[in-house]
Amino acid sequence: MCESLNKYSRTLTQDPTQPATRAMYYGIGFKKEDFDKAQIGVASMGYDGNTCNMHLNGLSELVKKGVNRQDLVGLMFHTIGISDGMTNGTDGMRYSLVSRDIIADSIETVCAGQYYDGLITVPGCDKNMPGSVMAMARLNRPSIMVYGGSIEAGLYKGTDLNIVSAFEALGNKIAGKISGEDYEGIIKNSCPGAGACGGMYTANTMASAIEALGMSLPYSSSYPALSREKKEECEQAGYYMRILLEKDIKPSDIMTPEAFENALRMIMVLGGSTNAVIHFIAIAKSIGYRLTLDDFRRISDETPLLADLKPSGKYLMQDLHRVGGVPAVMRYLLDEGLIHGHCLTVTGKTVAENLANITSVIDREQDIIRRVDNPIKPSGHIRIMYGNLAEKGCVAKITGKEGSFFKGKARVFDGEKQFIRGIEDRVIREGDVVVIKNEGPKGAPGMPEMLKPTSALMGSGLGKNVALITDGRFSGGTHGFVVGHITPEAFDGGLIGLVKDNDLIEIDAEKNTINLIISEKELQERKTGFRQPDHKVKSGVLYKYAKLVSDASQGCITDF
Repeated sequence: MCESLNKYSRTLTQDPTQPATRAMYYGIGFKKEDFDKAQIGVASMGYDGNTCNMHLNGLSELVKKGVNRQDLVGLMFHTIGISDGMTNGTDGMRYSLVSRDIIADSIETVCAGQYYDGLITVPGCDKNMPGSVMAMARLNRPSIMVYGGSIEAGLYKGTDLNIVSAFEALGNKIAGKISGEDYEGIIKNSCPGAGACGGMYTANTMASAIEALGMSLPYSSSYPALSREKKEECEQAGYYMRILLEKDIKPSDIMTPEAFENALRMIMVLGGSTNAVIHFIAIAKSIGYRLTLDDFRRISDETPLLADLKPSGKYLMQDLHRVGGVPAVMRYLLDEGLIHGHCLTVTGKTVAENLANITSVIDREQDIIRRVDNPIKPSGHIRIMYGNLAEKGCVAKITGKEGSFFKGKARVFDGEKQFIRGIEDRVIREGDVVVIKNEGPKGAPGMPEMLKPTSALMGSGLGKNVALITDGRFSGGTHGFVVGHITPEAFDGGLIGLVKDNDLIEIDAEKNTINLIISEKELQERKTGFRQPDHKVKSGVLYKYAKLVSDASQGCITDF
């Protein structure tokens, strides 16, 4: 037990040689008794410009009230966000992954500089969550993540919609499959209000996996954004923060190797986003644990895909919520011996203790989660591949519906804008392997998502008959035979930057290989002729990022 709950903030509040500090506390409304209380930073990622984040300031106010009711002092601050959904397909998307590290840096900076004793973050969009947990790991003070929750489904002409519906509408329009009126109708109705994108895309993937990791409260990942339960969770977070402070339970006590295995199992079972690979490698590094691509390969090989969730499946997170949410799935995985029950969580209890009175999802009337003996796919959908095209590895998302082998001629595009022109000009043919290069963490810079290209392929009808490979990354909303995170990237001389039109490429998701079929002589000649290009930007945050960032196999971290 920790006798002094304010062991950090007392540096400012209890030092008689800091009169100006005390004066400023009185200035913000402190009473004399507040100087003895532990201070909890409440980090909101709320901002008006994004449906994922527009409600987070309100939720953060509830968190702060709950903290104050526990005889603690809640002090709210804010950090940034970038909307992946809005910036996809534009140069603004280059800032998305960059924002993860800025979020982590800013939370660490505020909490360390202001000597907060604990931290509660309220994230919504994709990079908010890993940024939050990376900061928690660096600080290693009692911490809880409260997910902002997912959006309700949209509706148009009797069809449920989500953000990917809007992306794919472009391909449908280009292919002449829908009218201009229906194109606008889909756009207007895809996002009916506040909350993160509703499928098992990156936001819900990270929220579910972080709950399995033990860093958020049970049900946090599956309570809808505007639900009564989400508001109650916010108000209860202060109660659990008090427990963490009293027991001195820190992120390093929770984020153990076994806890990371629980998180990775959840990603595989639910069919989660490939972005989770770079994010969890980065989170693990922040807590001092080395997680590698081969750990993802091992867990994927051992874990069946059980969830029929979008983008490749039928259901949304709101549907999973109705049948018990993530805790009901975790209970089933615990019963099957797929997760570790002894791992500590932010409730102050173990995973097994949290789940003791939860009914397994398999014992409920539902068809979202299958039994382990009747999986959608007997092994995980995330495939880690190596070959001459990816000497340091790459990440594929293969659910089984796309097949497991693809061999075709390369159709090369220098960036996604050139690709979009190519699909409009109909230069892509069935059987092609689309290559989008120079979209890596250094080359883009920022490693933007290729959701616009993959959605355009799906909408145009080509998605099931072509493969796509890139040194960029994919949205959690992406589906199809796609391979991303190719390392080394084109900027660093990776072979993906040396592929030419009509070269033969072979991708084998059973053998986990990806190769350019080319003679050794031709390969060496192309490598010899490589000259590293100048950075596309010469100043500002993108330039700084390009100079600092590690490759995708190391999590695209900036503090290595």
